[in-house]
Amino acid sequence: MSARKIKAAAPPVGAQTSVKKQRTLASFFGGSSGTRPKQRPLVTSRLDSDPVLEPENESRSGQKNNLAQQALPSPTTPNTNSDVREESSSQASRSSTPTRRAKSQVRYKEDSDDAEEEEFVPSRRQSRKRTKAMVADGSDDEFIPVSKDDSFEHMSEIDDEEALKFTDRPKNNSTKSIKPSQPSSLASKFAANSSSTPAASMSRKPETPKLKDNGKKKSFEAENEERYSWLVDVRDADGHPIDHPDYDPRTLHIPKSAWAKFTAFETQYWEVKSKMFDTVVFFKKGKFYELYERDADIAHSEFDLKLAGGGRANMRLAGVPEMSFDHWAASFIAKGYKVAKVDQAETLLGKEMREKGGKKEEKIIRRELSCVLTGGTLVDETMLIDEMSTFCVAVKESTSDTGTPMFGICFVDTATGAFSMTEIEDDADCNLFQTIIAQLRPKELILEKGCISPLAVRIIKNNTSPGTLWNYLKPRVEFWDEDIAFEELSRGAYFPAENLDDHTNWPQILKTVTEKPLALSALGGLLWYLHWLKIDKDLVSLGNFSWYDPVRMATSLVLDGQSLQNLEIFANSFDGGDQGTLFRLLNRCVTPFGKRLLKNWLCHPLQDIKSINARLDAVELLNNNYDLQATLDQGFASLPDLERLVSRIHAGKCKVKDFVRVIESFESICEVIVKLQTEFELGGLIGKLIQNAPPLDECLTQWRDAFDRQKAKSEGLLIPERGVEEDFDCSQDNISRIEQEFADLLRGYKRQLKSQEIAYKDNGKEIYLIEVPTRIVSSVPKNWQQLSGTQKTKRFWSPEVRTLVREMLEAREAHKTIVSEMQMRLYEKFDKYYSHWNKAVQLVANLDCLLSLAKTSASMGSPSCRPIFIDDQRSVLNFTELRHPCYSSEHDFIPNDVLLGGRSPNVTLLTGANAAGKSTVLRMTCIAVIMAQIGCYVPAESACLTAVDRIMTRLGANDNIFAGQSTFYVELAETKKMLSQATNRSLLVLDELGRGGSSSDGFAIAEAVLHHIATHIGSLGFFATHYGTLAASFYEHPEVEPKRMAILVDEVERRVTFLYRLENGVSPGSFGMHVASMCGIDELIVDEAEVAAKEFEHTSQVKKLLETTNDGQFIPLGLQSDFSWLMKLVEGQKADLDSAQSIHTILKAIDRL
Repeated sequence: MSARKIKAAAPPVGAQTSVKKQRTLASFFGGSSGTRPKQRPLVTSRLDSDPVLEPENESRSGQKNNLAQQALPSPTTPNTNSDVREESSSQASRSSTPTRRAKSQVRYKEDSDDAEEEEFVPSRRQSRKRTKAMVADGSDDEFIPVSKDDSFEHMSEIDDEEALKFTDRPKNNSTKSIKPSQPSSLASKFAANSSSTPAASMSRKPETPKLKDNGKKKSFEAENEERYSWLVDVRDADGHPIDHPDYDPRTLHIPKSAWAKFTAFETQYWEVKSKMFDTVVFFKKGKFYELYERDADIAHSEFDLKLAGGGRANMRLAGVPEMSFDHWAASFIAKGYKVAKVDQAETLLGKEMREKGGKKEEKIIRRELSCVLTGGTLVDETMLIDEMSTFCVAVKESTSDTGTPMFGICFVDTATGAFSMTEIEDDADCNLFQTIIAQLRPKELILEKGCISPLAVRIIKNNTSPGTLWNYLKPRVEFWDEDIAFEELSRGAYFPAENLDDHTNWPQILKTVTEKPLALSALGGLLWYLHWLKIDKDLVSLGNFSWYDPVRMATSLVLDGQSLQNLEIFANSFDGGDQGTLFRLLNRCVTPFGKRLLKNWLCHPLQDIKSINARLDAVELLNNNYDLQATLDQGFASLPDLERLVSRIHAGKCKVKDFVRVIESFESICEVIVKLQTEFELGGLIGKLIQNAPPLDECLTQWRDAFDRQKAKSEGLLIPERGVEEDFDCSQDNISRIEQEFADLLRGYKRQLKSQEIAYKDNGKEIYLIEVPTRIVSSVPKNWQQLSGTQKTKRFWSPEVRTLVREMLEAREAHKTIVSEMQMRLYEKFDKYYSHWNKAVQLVANLDCLLSLAKTSASMGSPSCRPIFIDDQRSVLNFTELRHPCYSSEHDFIPNDVLLGGRSPNVTLLTGANAAGKSTVLRMTCIAVIMAQIGCYVPAESACLTAVDRIMTRLGANDNIFAGQSTFYVELAETKKMLSQATNRSLLVLDELGRGGSSSDGFAIAEAVLHHIATHIGSLGFFATHYGTLAASFYEHPEVEPKRMAILVDEVERRVTFLYRLENGVSPGSFGMHVASMCGIDELIVDEAEVAAKEFEHTSQVKKLLETTNDGQFIPLGLQSDFSWLMKLVEGQKADLDSAQSIHTILKAIDRL
């Protein structure tokens, strides 16, 4: 980038100056230079209060490079190069007096050190020089210094110790010679050994003093090593080393001797960093955020931000401009880091105003930790890259009196402020806990250290991504128990209350949660963590709490975690993405909050037939009424994420432009509702939703003329109409009065100097400069102070203007505070109607979901139909010409009829060759049921079914080596869950059960399980297997029907043609040899395998079983067992089972025999 050239200003009349060139030196934050580090010229300071850019000595450099190898605040330790160059920048510039040395200037840059030189001539000014870092065009992260004409602009960027001073212009025109300021002791000691690299050669190199006392240098090196020894041997606040089992990576132990030697700035920094050592801390410095020490190493390692050494605190540092903080914070968070943001609590002028007339409280500007950002708790819309909910989940585990695991779970979507809580008593395999984790897929976890079981940890790991953040809190101290959690809720002042015992304004869930100690403790752990992040008041005070039912057995179709994975509802099995998933197919919502609600609908499909038909009626209405569909589509398409923005307004952290968007969006929603009420005759579900709409028109009336919307959109300022905010009006009047005084003075100066060309000029933060043409400068009063100039004009401050400038700055600072307070009052005024805004958002979300289902139904292809639900005592599932809805083309997919229950047997025993399409038939049946019960059309010619209460699947081969569980063990564990939870309204899918064991064991287990499901449970389902002889055991069973996938076999070529049609009968084999040949296995191997298979078939019990079956003399073992059970019932003995369904099925089987 070419540096901007600045014309040299002509020296003032009578001034004995010499115009010299100067250029910017080393880059401050730029990319690594390819040149070898050179010796840095001495950095000087003219006043004791100025900071000195201190170069790090060689020992310090080596020490810090070794620190890069220690544990860094990250999920994984970044590899830091041991010879990282530590570069800093400085510039010694010549003033108009040859003997005076200018203050060091720095350039912030990230990509190149080879910028062209920037020339400027500093104007004569006896007040201190200041530099300004400006953003170059085309880059947020590249900066070049400009002339001191813009020094006032740098007021918020100059060092904390600097004060705002105004000095009078000397009475004569000559400039007195000023003695060169002496360099500080630290700079003079070590400047010769600096490792920094100048960006370009200086037009005139300053003289570098020689270090006279080498002993002092060695003394400082030894002192510095001791000073930072606690960063070499890292320990937590309790003194535990990294390898200690109780080591807390969040804290850092700093010895008292180190605190005593810190500067004020170092103390301010390490007070924050020592409490969040595993967090990347962005520390505000003027218009930049700086990262120090290990955080700087991470920035250099992960993003190649350049390291600079020295500085006010003698620490390695890297930095980014404040305007790009969101970008860099999001980048660090995407890598798995936590990010802390420390902001300046005041400006330099504000600090002076605060200290006016009193004793100084602090030597430096106040800074405060404003927030901590993590991947699971982001609230700012600019950082949220996913429209779906991101959950932070706290888990409290315990054991019941009977020894079964119990869980208390509390989770929050911080972007919307929605809390949910639940408490469950689970089985030994924690299946319900697995379902919850699979539904939520948390981004961040809050766990009680040492109190979570390995089984729970395994379940969480299997259902979360590798980037999930795990936080272990100390029991009771941080992860509060139920008593502490309740007390903290009372003391936290989250809800209006007269005293600690007043819970009148608490959400109903919190009033009753005391009866659920585990859930309350989980809330306590989450509450502590949100308090540490400094977002607890913003979220909890919303009062958006609800009780979470993971299965909703009474009203919803239950989809457990295993089924969500096997059926690829939200994530595919290929890469974990959403390509080919059911959610991807159904999600045609136009609003972000509609998409989140649709996901919730998909987790909990409806079970009540009346509710299902109401949705189907709404979908049919939308598809039959194009105008209605277009009205909703157009009205909602441009809406922002209102659910998240409303929560930001409640927190008082919403941008002004977003606030205007929210108001205008609710006005658009109000218009859509009015149009629906007046132009359409709506009944059913849509009509009910519209009738229950909140009174938005009443809520929005007061906002129509509350402030200037145009200025709010263009400038981001809330300017209320006069009379709305009294203090704002008074402040504005004061500023107008000062502006009028400026105007009066200008008219007087024009008359005095007899020139109409005189005008005010702002130059950065140097405001109201009196710009005078050069030709009449000689007429300027001697008490005017020249601040800057060009060849054609000179800029001055008169004593009167200088006084007014100070008054104007203070008035603007006070006005800024009033504007901030007024903005908060407006947000609070808006937030009073939070319940109405939230109801409106939910109304739009429901309509958006219905619209999405209508669009999906209309685009299903042909044939597609509305499913018909019947309420019959016997379960039925009847699909004609059913296709898989997620398949891209209906013309290439071969449909099949699915008949389960009703007049057909409940269970289909499915056999067929490998890769013949059995798994596809199983999955598409389950998905069609889910679509029907969510209220969507299905891709079939006809669909008739009873409502299913639960879908349970056992597909594929999976083991769990971390838990010591084999494939066979996992198969049987999943099967055991089916047998214990299934009902006669459930849909079960079992694929190749028993293949993890030997042939005899697997066959026996498969036969027993199928018999129990078909005879005693009565569920609908598929039982896919390669045990072809299994059909012989159920040849006459009334509830089992054998079917197969049709194929064509070429025995000569050993090739199989798959027809993908479901037909009656039993497959003659699995044709493994044919598939092996088609896969390219050597023919010799296949021939030998076929010989062995035939020999095994003829010598095994399989052949005998087939022969016995064909003779009609075979009675299945399952039926024999059931007959024995019936005899016990007849004799009056207590039997293990007692079911009318079982007796009816057994009698039908006996009758067939």
